Amino acid sequence: MDNTTIHIGRQTYIGLNVCIGGPGNIKIGKDCLIAANSGIIANNHIFTDIHQKIAEQGVTRKGIVIEDNCWLGYGVKILDGVTIGEGSVIGAGSVVTKNIPPYSVAVGVPAKVIKSRKSKESNLSTTGKHNNDN
Repeated sequence: MDNTTIHIGRQTYIGLNVCIGGPGNIKIGKDCLIAANSGIIANNHIFTDIHQKIAEQGVTRKGIVIEDNCWLGYGVKILDGVTIGEGSVIGAGSVVTKNIPPYSVAVGVPAKVIKSRKSKESNLSTTGKHNNDN
């Protein structure tokens, strides 16, 4: 675990009971929101050899990157080796096992991208109200 670092950018909010750990490096960007009971765990157990105890097979330590301006909902889990792209939103209870592109909304177990936050049309009408406002 030598030379392991955890970096948290400015203006990032971390809720109650969030676990950030593991022997891999973790970088959380600025202006992120991380809701309560989330886990950011920068290691994973190796279990490929059925003839050897799992505890004796070692761990990965690829690290985790959460880029700027991301929102992780309540109880999200981020596993080793994942990068969450800038401006992404991860739905409550999701387990992120693969990289998430910037400005994505991802949900589920395992988390899957369901839409992009980038759209060709703005959600605002010319009056400045949301299209679904009455």
